[in-house]
Amino acid sequence: MTSSVLFQGREEDNVLKLLEDLLNAETSKDCANIGEKIGEIFKQDEPLITLKTTGFLDGLEKAARNKKSGFHRESAMIGFASVIPKIGRPCEVDFLPYLPVMLDLFSDRGEVVRAAAKMATDSLLNILPSVSVETRLIPSLIEYLNSSAVKWPSKVAALELLGSLAKTFRNAIAVAMGSLIPCIRERMHDTKGEVSRAAIKCMLDLCTVVENNDIIPHIPKLVDCMAHPETLEECIKDLSATTFVATVESVALAVLVPILKRALAERSQIMLRMTVIITDNLCKLVPDPAEASDFLPELIPEVERIAQGAAMPEVRALASHALTTLNKAAAAQAAKAANDAERQAVSGVRSRIHQFVTEHAKCPQNFNMGEVLDYVCDAYVAFYNNKQFQKESWVNEMGIPYLSPFVGESAAAESVTKAYDDLHSFYQSLNGPDISTLNIEEEELVNTDFSLAYGGRLLLNHTNLRLYRGHRYGVVGHNGCGKSTLLKAIADYKVENFPAPEQVKTCFVAHSLQGEDTSICILDFVANDPALANMNVTREEAAAALKSVGFTEDMQKDAVASLSGGWKMKLELARAMLQKADILLLDEPTNHLDVTNIAWLEAYLTAQTQITCLMVSHDSSFLDHVCTDIIHYEGVKNAPKKLGYFPGNLSSFVEKKPEAKSYYTLSATNEKFVFPPPGILAGVRSNTRIILKMTNASYSYPGSSKKSLDDVTCGLSLSSRVAILGPNGAGKSTLIKVLIGEVIPQEGRVFKHPNLRVGYVAQHAFHHLDQHLEKTPSQYIQWRYSGGQDREVLEKETRKLTDEDRAQLQREITVDGERRRVEALIGRQKYKKSFQYEIKWLGKPHKYNSWIPRDLLLENGFQKFVQAFDDRESSREGLGFRELIPEDIRKHFEEIGLPGDIADYSPLSSLSGGQKVKVVIAACLWNNPQLLVLDEPTNFLDRDALGGLATAIRDWGGGVVMISHNAEFVSALCPEQWHVVAGKLTNKGKSAVDNEKFEDLSEKDLKKIESKTTKKKKLTRNEMKNKERRARDRELAWLSSPKGTPKPKTFFSDDEE
Repeated sequence: MTSSVLFQGREEDNVLKLLEDLLNAETSKDCANIGEKIGEIFKQDEPLITLKTTGFLDGLEKAARNKKSGFHRESAMIGFASVIPKIGRPCEVDFLPYLPVMLDLFSDRGEVVRAAAKMATDSLLNILPSVSVETRLIPSLIEYLNSSAVKWPSKVAALELLGSLAKTFRNAIAVAMGSLIPCIRERMHDTKGEVSRAAIKCMLDLCTVVENNDIIPHIPKLVDCMAHPETLEECIKDLSATTFVATVESVALAVLVPILKRALAERSQIMLRMTVIITDNLCKLVPDPAEASDFLPELIPEVERIAQGAAMPEVRALASHALTTLNKAAAAQAAKAANDAERQAVSGVRSRIHQFVTEHAKCPQNFNMGEVLDYVCDAYVAFYNNKQFQKESWVNEMGIPYLSPFVGESAAAESVTKAYDDLHSFYQSLNGPDISTLNIEEEELVNTDFSLAYGGRLLLNHTNLRLYRGHRYGVVGHNGCGKSTLLKAIADYKVENFPAPEQVKTCFVAHSLQGEDTSICILDFVANDPALANMNVTREEAAAALKSVGFTEDMQKDAVASLSGGWKMKLELARAMLQKADILLLDEPTNHLDVTNIAWLEAYLTAQTQITCLMVSHDSSFLDHVCTDIIHYEGVKNAPKKLGYFPGNLSSFVEKKPEAKSYYTLSATNEKFVFPPPGILAGVRSNTRIILKMTNASYSYPGSSKKSLDDVTCGLSLSSRVAILGPNGAGKSTLIKVLIGEVIPQEGRVFKHPNLRVGYVAQHAFHHLDQHLEKTPSQYIQWRYSGGQDREVLEKETRKLTDEDRAQLQREITVDGERRRVEALIGRQKYKKSFQYEIKWLGKPHKYNSWIPRDLLLENGFQKFVQAFDDRESSREGLGFRELIPEDIRKHFEEIGLPGDIADYSPLSSLSGGQKVKVVIAACLWNNPQLLVLDEPTNFLDRDALGGLATAIRDWGGGVVMISHNAEFVSALCPEQWHVVAGKLTNKGKSAVDNEKFEDLSEKDLKKIESKTTKKKKLTRNEMKNKERRARDRELAWLSSPKGTPKPKTFFSDDEE
């Protein structure tokens, strides 16, 4: 039934009469009661039409703008506040145009008028659907705030209203953030303090809709930067230190892009560098070019300008890279083509709705339906843009109620259903239908899309993590690609949409104990673990778990600090077993484990059918024996990756990916290390001369009755290639420490050539870096060698002065019949087969300096002072050809396989395990040592880096001694092997190295190596005469032999040929 028939004459006059009564009512209550009566009258017929045709709303507006009567202004607002809730939807379309009238009265002098205006706006807000907030309310408020005619109290009211929407209409605010932020930012700089403060509060409220966990902590500073531009540099510094991981949606872009755009206009090259890096990282996390195309094109001209004209070449290069990423993310042409097609489709639906309703409408001829039809069509456009295709919303909520007053319910349903079907089909034609790829045969633990970044670099970009129960996944990729970071993110539940701990429990097993110095006993260490205490694990269960991995009852009473690296790793595994996790995360589990323990670990893992394992390991044999699947970091090196899944072990993976053969061979084709040549060792003309040795040395750790070394004698030369082998805890690392002077043996002595420089990489390699995590690798080398010598050497026990050593300086020596005390050693020169040192005597001028032989100083107890002087001299010689400048340091790191940008700009705390090992190796080689000591160097290095290291060691001219459980690595490099068992050393002698382990050696190269080993020594003149004499004797012996004796082809022996 239509209003043209029913709502005429008497009813219309009644409404106008009630309107007059409402405006002249004596009390607010009377006014509200009359308003409710009017609402009841409108509800009897089609209020969507009659509200307009009666002129009721225009009458309220006229009263609200009556400047002479505050009474009428209050009554008008009360009228809106009482009629709106009574009629409700779908009449919000009629009430919304009167919102500015309501807001204007927030500037009224009368308090009751302002209160009534607040009631009216609240009533209107309560009946609005979310889509109307997006399509009508927010644009109306933005237009209102941008008007210069609006008074400041009304602006404050509008800002407060916008801020309140963030709580109840989050999605609508999120969609409109791109339009809201410029408007609110302008109000932040309003000359009226009240408006400025309200705008800042409003912006903080609006930013609560940002769901990006990387940006949320920075929201206060970002808003402060919008209000106070002078804080821009501090804001950009904070952003540059942020690891952006989460997907960057349009809401986050709306907040960040204005600030980035302003930062890109700065002149500071440091600021520009930080900003283009942030821009680059953010763009890689934008999943939808359609969203990016609304914001990122603003940045393109600025970044393009920097790429072409920045003062620093590095900034230009970074800007060029960011520009490529920007263009790719924005995908301007593709987005424009898609948008054009979508606009045409939506426009077609809009036209059909307008045409259908206009042709079938049954309403007054002078009634304008366009406003209602635009309202409905705008809602459908919003639904489409927001990918909301719930048919109930399209048809029953935003369709039939608004169109049925004009064409009837059935025709309205037909029209809007057709509109829904057309747009939904078109959307599917562009994006495809939803496809489910779930594996229904196995239990799926995790299935989530995510991105991963660390240390300012994007590692994984919009990839999928899918894990099934009982599968064992080997995570494969080059050093620094983010394998360990992925495991840590999973362990900390920082992967987007990862199941909660209550659903899927994870346990991370890594070398977290390495380098810790704790006196707590092993059993207490496990039993008191907080994670296990929460699970009510008993002490007996802890003891049983420790026993299952090899800890006897006596061992469980020992301190954790007394354990070797391999036993500490087994301790971690025992703790992991007790946590009964669904997902076990293993980071380099075979590091420090001997062959027997690796076999035990393989058997344990393969027996677990209900535990899912993710493991990072560079032990190809281990991955072959254990893995059911391989997860590979797919993509170009130094660029964001995707996760690729390959069923089977590492061997089957290599069959599918032949380029991954480097996981089996020590090839240097992908990564090449170049070690600096060893310095010349004065006085040493033969590479076989012993330059470092210890004799009858014994050592036991403080608090331990067991000897870690027992009467050990050994020596090294420049030609040494020694592998130290033995089970976990046998004393291998202790042997190294005693040999190079890290610790002092309780028995025996150690000899070291005075000029020998030793490069040492400890088992816990990171202990070199732990005190410098805030420094970059380049800064670390500058610190370490800034004083002209290696500061790490000064930390050795053999260099630290004890009270006894200081007392030694007070000891007097008789020289030329006079008792004197040593003040310092200030010079050294060659003396026979040793050295003599220039001594500055305490209290004597330099003309009384004396030259004292080295042996005499050692006999008098000045070993540490002599050694310290020798260290300074050898460091001076080693660093004589080095300039401690960033350019040379960068080149040095690049020769050891660490990218120059990481060396110059990435703090040590952000580097992966493999990268830290490279830093330590590079640092120990900076002063050109003659001897390289490596305690388990293969830990944390991937196959490419391992191949590069092996090739560099093979081609290096100095001596090498190493500890490693990697048989492949040892057999390829070390012909000499020392076996250590229970503190005793056995030299197994020399054997041929396995050159076939090196993929870069051709058959021709191998023949050259073979020919070198069989090359004969040139004989002297006397040796030639003796050889000929022996040949004549053999010929005479044949001539005197019985007839018929066969004549030899030659009378020279095999050795003489």
